[in-house]
Amino acid sequence: MSLSLSRRQLCSAVIASILPGAVCSRETDKSSKILKASTAAFQIKGSMKTDVLSFNGLFPGPLLRFSQGDQMDIKLVNGLNLPLTLHWHGMRGDNAMDGVAPLTQNAVTATQDFSYRRTLSEPGLFCYRPSVYGHTPELMGRGLKGLLIVDEPEPLPCDLDLAILLDSLIIDLNHKITGDFDPQISISSNRPQDALLAVNGKIAPLIQGVPPGGRVRLRLANLSNAQIMIVRFIGIKPFVIAIDSQPCTAFEPVRGSIPMAPGARFELMFDMPTDPTSKAKVALFGSEKGDQDIIVLDCQGSPISQAKPIASLPLNKTLPAEIKLGNSKKVDLTLALNKNLGKPTWTINGKQTEGYSGAPLFKVKAGAPVTLGYINQAPIPVAMHVHGHAVRLLHDKDDGWEPYWRNGVIVPPLKTKHVAFVADAPGKWALHDDILENEAGGLATWFLVE
Repeated sequence: MSLSLSRRQLCSAVIASILPGAVCSRETDKSSKILKASTAAFQIKGSMKTDVLSFNGLFPGPLLRFSQGDQMDIKLVNGLNLPLTLHWHGMRGDNAMDGVAPLTQNAVTATQDFSYRRTLSEPGLFCYRPSVYGHTPELMGRGLKGLLIVDEPEPLPCDLDLAILLDSLIIDLNHKITGDFDPQISISSNRPQDALLAVNGKIAPLIQGVPPGGRVRLRLANLSNAQIMIVRFIGIKPFVIAIDSQPCTAFEPVRGSIPMAPGARFELMFDMPTDPTSKAKVALFGSEKGDQDIIVLDCQGSPISQAKPIASLPLNKTLPAEIKLGNSKKVDLTLALNKNLGKPTWTINGKQTEGYSGAPLFKVKAGAPVTLGYINQAPIPVAMHVHGHAVRLLHDKDDGWEPYWRNGVIVPPLKTKHVAFVADAPGKWALHDDILENEAGGLATWFLVE
């Protein structure tokens, strides 16, 4: 199957006022940057402060911003008594820099450091977070996470460029982030309903003024540990322009909503209403609390008349126009939840995994096509993620694939989904559930590209 497929300066100063510690200017120097992990007390709402794990004293960590083609040089400094790495969620290739312990590197222990150096060959919205098998849910759940933007050479014109990191926090009576971060939580697959919805480290909603008719580029990431979020758009007509860091032909989401698994990233463009009294909303749909506002956009200032319709980003020409499914290596993963051992444990193909130790699930030669079948036998959804590669979600009736690339795919309870990709990056690559407590409970394995 084949694929068919300036008016204003980018308002980077807006992001500086929204996301703490934002690096707004494009990176023009090649000097190192440091991300130091430590504890901090962070004001989440009003006078409420809670102890968090932070990068550079910020919760979430600073927004890192580069241009396509830049050389990234980030030094992780561990000021905690916990093992750490930095995983660059969504980036393809460069296995040595993927940041998965113990698969691609040893964990960085207390007082140690590790430098991550890689060429940022593809633009997009990415995340950074630790990936240390068995420890990731606590490390990320207590605050070690952040966004990274790699700008394309000619960004689409907009009046507001808004980067949003969604999170789900459980705060106890002592104002501390709580939770045992144990696979036990995977029984429900989502955070409890008393969890607090956070936007860029503050309790939702975020209130933002935009000129009537103004064009907004919304970069939206779900970095909660476990909550699959259904995000709705109210009073606006959004177009999806990129999914999981990969541009796509612009399209309207079905019923004005998008499902976002943990780790998922969507970029959207939309125009504000022209009525100066109007508001637009981005909301979390379907919780027991009813819809919860994530962002409220107020029309403020002088109206703007858009000269051109919303355009698509250039597609990634390094990804194949066609995947030869008939020649692919076919691997099925039967995913089952065993609750008979005191706490939930996941099995893959009937066996308890060794996580990122032991033998690979499969081996494949570089450049070979691969088809993965996710057979979910559990009564809860999973969100399966392939590191280092972009995948196509195949149609359930085997008549093609969806017209966009993904890093991960939601597999509903007792359902099967298939994905295909070209294994074009040599190395040891993680394959796991992005619901992090499930990953820690054994829903994790790896494959080797030779």
